[in-house]
Amino acid sequence: MFTRSKPCFPVTAMAAPAHPRQLLPALPYLPHPCGRARAALAHPCAARGFTLIEIMIVVVIIGILVGLLAPRIMDRPDQARVVAARNDIQAIMSALKLYRLDNASYPSAEQGLLALVKKPETGNLPRNWKPGGYLERLPKDPWDGEYQYLNPGIHGEIDIVSFGADRKPGGEGFDTDIGSWNLGG
Repeated sequence: MFTRSKPCFPVTAMAAPAHPRQLLPALPYLPHPCGRARAALAHPCAARGFTLIEIMIVVVIIGILVGLLAPRIMDRPDQARVVAARNDIQAIMSALKLYRLDNASYPSAEQGLLALVKKPETGNLPRNWKPGGYLERLPKDPWDGEYQYLNPGIHGEIDIVSFGADRKPGGEGFDTDIGSWNLGG
């Protein structure tokens, strides 16, 4: 909690007074709205609280800010899914490149992306498959679909594709395909 480095009232070497208020000068009395006079400050260390009006004003300002920012934030989950899909595809592409360095070729279309997690037992068997695999697990895309692996690829030697929110080839906006060939933007 809060600790004070100096006492509220001066400490002297003399005997302490019976009450700290005895050390304070006389306080001026100010008129009160109800007509009574009261001391301007009861004690220099007394903490002031917030009035109900001040708290209500802060709550209204926060409400206005939330009202203005909420529509902008509501679109963010879809954008975050697109970014997550791009990051997943980049990680899969990195794992595929390591697989190729170790085994002189990419996994076949038949072996698929599962070859990055589990050693293939069919097709062109890898010579130097890394124990433990190239990925801890095969991620699903942010829309809970499978990433598609094409070998040979349409846009490059290999392609990794997420079909987007609609889980169908093609589409526009957040339904558009996200592939290893369009990770830049």
